[in-house]
Amino acid sequence: MQMIRILDSRKKNFKKNFEKLILKRRKIDTKVNNVVNKIINDVKRRGDKALVHYERKFNNNSKLIPSKKSIAKAIRALNPKVKKAIFETYKRIYKWHSLQLRKNIIYKDNFGNKFSYITKPLASCAVYCPQNLPSSTLMNCIPPQLARVKRIVLCTPAINGQLNGAVMYAAKLCNVKEIVSLSGASAIAALGYGTKKIKPVDIITGPGSNYVAAAKRILSSENIISQERMFAGESEVVCWCDDSASSDEISYSLLAQSEHSQGCLAIMISKDLNLIKEVKNKIEKHIKTLPRKKIIAKSLKKYGCLIYVKSEKEALNLIQFISPEHIELSIRNYKKYINPLNDKLKNTGSIAAGPYSSMACSDYGIQQHSLPTHGTARYAGGLSVSDFTKQISINELSKIGLKKLSKSSYILANMEKLTAHSLSIKTKALRSK
Repeated sequence: MQMIRILDSRKKNFKKNFEKLILKRRKIDTKVNNVVNKIINDVKRRGDKALVHYERKFNNNSKLIPSKKSIAKAIRALNPKVKKAIFETYKRIYKWHSLQLRKNIIYKDNFGNKFSYITKPLASCAVYCPQNLPSSTLMNCIPPQLARVKRIVLCTPAINGQLNGAVMYAAKLCNVKEIVSLSGASAIAALGYGTKKIKPVDIITGPGSNYVAAAKRILSSENIISQERMFAGESEVVCWCDDSASSDEISYSLLAQSEHSQGCLAIMISKDLNLIKEVKNKIEKHIKTLPRKKIIAKSLKKYGCLIYVKSEKEALNLIQFISPEHIELSIRNYKKYINPLNDKLKNTGSIAAGPYSSMACSDYGIQQHSLPTHGTARYAGGLSVSDFTKQISINELSKIGLKKLSKSSYILANMEKLTAHSLSIKTKALRSK
């Protein structure tokens, strides 16, 4: 059985096969949407009873809200080395994201008019953390912590009724006071609409399966919640390599992204056909030693490929079309493409540049690992502090200032045939006091 395909840009049907692979993955799965809609409607109808049903079915758990005692117990049982690593990672991520804090903007013109742009935190948010990942907890809880969101809810499953101590400790560092043991589309529905036990939130962030991503998309389309500007779906990586790259390193980069779930995208692009063949052999060798080899194998079969190209220009065009979550630049002249950043590489969430940069390492900070997938890197970046804030515009005009501004405003309102607008401007400008 072929584990990962090789595509050759010299072949007649290359473009067709390549674009089919990429676009097939981006397409909205109507079957997934149908399942998600049923789950959402069930939660809306039955509330907490529906949530218990799904948690028992998928996680063998019936307790939706863990006690403070059980949380403390899980943290106490945590390996001290793991605890230290989480704390060190927290400090790195916190420091980087603190640089993103926005300042209020206040501007005064020559006529005494005052204009303000005030940044305020959202009232509440939920962070969806699947698979008991403390790194995802930190990446998604630190930005709202810095934004001073008053209510941060962590949503993470209790597998077989057991809390993950690493996730609980990460949440504690981020000052999270509210934790719910939920997963999947039912979790998103509960956090969006609310139930007797769970209050609704304003925004839900965090990576998840296609079912989770679909649920977030459906609820945001109904203005029930906000979500990340991006589509935070299953992981993606493109490794652009030349003969300076190590076949072992590249094979592990592809395997690393593929072990997240069965729908990950893992692509290598190179002008070196021998390196491509070496990487293919190394993948088939290394996968045998990995605990998640079944997940990896399914992912690589569906969306893994090693692409031979004739030129760097061709490689750049392919990368631009993919617009991937991650890019690894394992090429000698990588600095040429990042100083300044090449236009063909601007549609990506994160770039690991040079022989010592590891995309897997970047999952643990200092920069964000909740990044755009499924082509949304064309218009969105990774999660940031600004996702948990909103900007409010205030205009405070003076009497003289209004007269100055009203002239052009009045003319434009009439030109646009908005008569009430022009009269509103005129009456304000003519007021005596």
